[in-house]
Amino acid sequence: MNILITGGTGFVGSHLTKALNEKDHHVYILTRSPEKHTNSEKTSFIGYDYQVEKLPTIHGVINLAGDSLFGYWSKKKKDAIITSRIETTQKVIDIMKQMDKKPDVFITGSAIGYYGTSEDSIFTESTTEPGDDFLAKVVVDWEKTAKQAEQLDIRTVYTRFGVILGKEGALPYMKLPIKMFAGGKIGNGEQWVSWVHIEDVIQLIQFCLFNAHISGAVNITSPYPKRNNDFTKVLAKVLKRPYWVSTPSPIIRTVIGEMSHLITKGQFVLPQQAKDNNYQFSYPYLEEALRETERE
Repeated sequence: MNILITGGTGFVGSHLTKALNEKDHHVYILTRSPEKHTNSEKTSFIGYDYQVEKLPTIHGVINLAGDSLFGYWSKKKKDAIITSRIETTQKVIDIMKQMDKKPDVFITGSAIGYYGTSEDSIFTESTTEPGDDFLAKVVVDWEKTAKQAEQLDIRTVYTRFGVILGKEGALPYMKLPIKMFAGGKIGNGEQWVSWVHIEDVIQLIQFCLFNAHISGAVNITSPYPKRNNDFTKVLAKVLKRPYWVSTPSPIIRTVIGEMSHLITKGQFVLPQQAKDNNYQFSYPYLEEALRETERE
């Protein structure tokens, strides 16, 4: 298969490209700076101004591009978070519109931020009422833009990522205070962390890519979320560091501003679509997943 990917050089995208190449699929990575990368036998880097008619038949499109959520959420940063997602998604939609033969599937990155936050609610793909905070609004607009693919009669999947555990992403930030012997719960520690190992992220994206009956929202999370208090205890155990310091939420908000929302609040999200379709998680349990990230 020929797969077109945006965000192909990022954390998730680079892992996905490698996995697809290993299965003999050719990956076309859409990037703003193709000249900075070297093509290989199974990977080609192309710019957003690339002439669509020069592409071979594209069987699937995977949209993973977007400005990082990490950093102080100034107005400029928040604008970058939303515009990078909307504009890139719209560009991909426009590219697919130009294709004589449309892709079989469009998989677009999304986030469990869609659901808003709660300490006691359980969210699945059947939850249709979004939250009302900044991230929820970003995801709603992001998915609305991607929904245009359905009008092109392309099977469309919205992969809502949880907290991804790997060498990059959120985990290094979560590990830092523990490694500095200042690890402990954040706030009251009751907020849920809906996490997922990078290996399951890559496998679930491919699961959606190759299973033609899957469409709509798909939660990319472990079936066993953990509260912050428990998550941090397990992380401290794996890192062989003490767990004893509690960091009040107001201090977190003072230091990193509105981005603290990612740390002090959470949601219990279940991957119902994956379970209903008999996907077998490689790392369903937190301690095993964290130990694997340390071995990588």
